[in-house]
Amino acid sequence: MLFDLDKDQKIDYHELKVAMKALGFDLPKSEILSILQTHGSPSEPANPNTPHHPRLLLPFAQFQTVMTQRILARDPRDEILRAFELFDEGGKGKINLNDLRRVARELGEGLEEEELAAMIDEFDLDGDGAINREEFLGICLQ
Repeated sequence: MLFDLDKDQKIDYHELKVAMKALGFDLPKSEILSILQTHGSPSEPANPNTPHHPRLLLPFAQFQTVMTQRILARDPRDEILRAFELFDEGGKGKINLNDLRRVARELGEGLEEEELAAMIDEFDLDGDGAINREEFLGICLQ
């Protein structure tokens, strides 16, 4: 598993924090600890003859269950609006031709200027030469 840095088939606090952030969930420490307390189990001592301070570990199967529930509970509109923000440089509330050109270049898409302009024209319902949030939602939720 990618996030299991020590390859023990269990995820500790730091691994869980990194994994959740990579999957789009930037949670505060208290929420991550709550997940571990609810779904995790204490670590086993490496040497039974030494003092042991158990850490809570989340078994891989539990990690999958928790993440599946969280991903399925996401509101698709929120995800789409997050994607909109990636296009909308400067937070104008609209995606214009320059934004589309920049994203196409960043993605290595060799689109012609006419193709980019046609995309704007096709989905620009209010005729302002740009795609606003509602128009973008309409494209994605068709």
